[in-house]
Amino acid sequence: MHAEPDESRDQAQAQAFSAAFELRGNAKTGELLLLTPLGSTAAAIRWTPNGAELQAQGSTRQFGNLQQLILQTLGSDVPVSALFLWLRGQDVEVDGWQVDLSQSGQGKIVASRQQPPPAAQLRLILEQ
Repeated sequence: MHAEPDESRDQAQAQAFSAAFELRGNAKTGELLLLTPLGSTAAAIRWTPNGAELQAQGSTRQFGNLQQLILQTLGSDVPVSALFLWLRGQDVEVDGWQVDLSQSGQGKIVASRQQPPPAAQLRLILEQ
C-alpha cells in the first residue's frame, strides 16, 4: 500500500509526505509500518485499547491512545475507525470529512477535510 497524506498546519504553511506502508489490524488493535524507498522500516506505530506507541529514529514514544498519537505526530486528527471502513470500500460519513471511493476498485481512495483547521487530505493508493 502507498499513502500520500497532505496536512496543512495553517493557510501559509503546508506539510506533505509520501510513504509506502503496511497496515495490520483494526481501529482498536493494530500496527502501521512506514517504509523507506528501500523497504526498511522508517517508523512503526502500534496500538491497543490500552495505548499507542511510535517507534522512530531509535526512540519510542508512548501515548494514551491512537488518536493522541496521530494528533501530536501529524498536527491533525484522522478518523481511524472510518479509515478502516473506507479501506474496505464502505462509504461512512465523518463530520468534516469527505471521502471519494469512486476509484476504490482500482485501489485509490481520497479523503479530505477543510473544517476544522488545519485542512487535511489523505490520498491512498492500495497495491494488492
